[in-house]
Amino acid sequence: MTTAKRYNPLLMLFNFCKLVRNSIFFVIYFFVIKAGSESTFIIYGRVVFFIVFGLTLISIILKWFTHKYELDYRSFHLYKGTFSKSERTIPFSEIQNVNRHTSLFHRIFKVTSVNFETGITGEDAAVRFEVISQKEANRMEMHMKSTVKEELATIHAVEEKVKKEISNRTNHYKPTKKDIIKASFTSLSFLVLIPFISSFYFKINEIFHVENKAVGIFEKLIGSWWMMTIIIIVFVIASITFGIVRTFLKYGNYQISSDHDRIYITKGLIDETAFSIAKEKVQAIEIKQSFMKRLLGLAEVKLTSAGGLSSDEDMLEINSLYPYLPVKRAYEIVSEILPFYVISQKMTPLPIKSFWVRILWPSWFWIIATILLFYFKPTVLEVEEAWWILSAILIIIIVVSRLLDFFNTFYILNNDFIQFKTGSLTTSLFVSKRDKIIEVKVTRNLIQKMLGLASIGTINRAKPVQHAGIDHVSFEMADSFYKWYMERRNEIKVE
Repeated sequence: MTTAKRYNPLLMLFNFCKLVRNSIFFVIYFFVIKAGSESTFIIYGRVVFFIVFGLTLISIILKWFTHKYELDYRSFHLYKGTFSKSERTIPFSEIQNVNRHTSLFHRIFKVTSVNFETGITGEDAAVRFEVISQKEANRMEMHMKSTVKEELATIHAVEEKVKKEISNRTNHYKPTKKDIIKASFTSLSFLVLIPFISSFYFKINEIFHVENKAVGIFEKLIGSWWMMTIIIIVFVIASITFGIVRTFLKYGNYQISSDHDRIYITKGLIDETAFSIAKEKVQAIEIKQSFMKRLLGLAEVKLTSAGGLSSDEDMLEINSLYPYLPVKRAYEIVSEILPFYVISQKMTPLPIKSFWVRILWPSWFWIIATILLFYFKPTVLEVEEAWWILSAILIIIIVVSRLLDFFNTFYILNNDFIQFKTGSLTTSLFVSKRDKIIEVKVTRNLIQKMLGLASIGTINRAKPVQHAGIDHVSFEMADSFYKWYMERRNEIKVE
């Protein structure tokens, strides 16, 4: 067992930088925009700002002196509290994933941040070390993985063990420059420049009131066709360049690797994020394709885990192996990393009765929208009776979406695996093992009973809980699905 120790002293500087960053808006507003104001609100606002800033600064210092941590052979022990002391114990067995993030601040001071994610929810869902040395992070991670009850090795021995572990990893994918360029267009990241420029303009206008001057300049520009042509060309080139650079900074150092027990994902050139998850903790696999990705033959493989798969900056992306994998390579990587997961290429389509149910089922969204259109009767492009045209377009979109959804929906029970494919323009292939599913449901409404259909669904442990399922399968399939899940009792061992 290690002795209780304080967090890295740089944590105070890190929190101070966050405090300054969060205070910039108030500083600009109270001391720049309203610099000469004698308003009572502004005067008291400045006083409150200084009080809150000072108290927060004192709190940062006190927290460093009073917050400590230690590790034994089974758990993390976290101590905190200035006047009221508390202790939190998190067993290593509850740790689902390990997530590292190295921002520019961390790079400058040669430190990192690490989150040990658990399967619980709430504020205590993770053991967080916002600033910690690389050596200490490696030591804790290796100690957490160790199952032998012996004293910790020296720092040098831990480093050698980490180096050996890294050398034993198998690298599965690292995007090329061509992949990065393709990803920048697929993600439409070049369009990010438009809201960025708009936001910058409005912020400048609030301070310097440049709106009137800008209108005059704009009127002069649109009066000259050659100036507009040059501006459009420059803007297009700048947007594409911005998109490629942004994507390169985000995915340029992306790498997927694995060893016998864990999957490792690293990404980022300036802000580096490293994530690892135990293979046995993977609850399900989801392969998603947007319309653009389907056109370019790309796919995104997502892993569902019982623990949180997020950092503060990448809440929805960190569980993705890579958002822009070639489809064939995506299936190959899944087989390489998780050989015990079997993805079947042949699946069963929905019965023809499901087609008519999906097409003829009333759309409450269309009904309500049509009623509102009829009531307000908006004029569109000088067409006074445009409401019925909009209603017709809406029902066509709904019918086409349902058609695509029907033809893209498949399912299969493959030994102890279940596999769903759903979607219209965007498709999703869901795969999970029987022993990873915590709950199933089979439901039937009156129409489904009359036609011999049913809806089936699964629930997997995740944060939030993941639901998957298909509507309007045959009742025979639903019955087989329920019996298939009941066989789970033979696979679950209760200790």
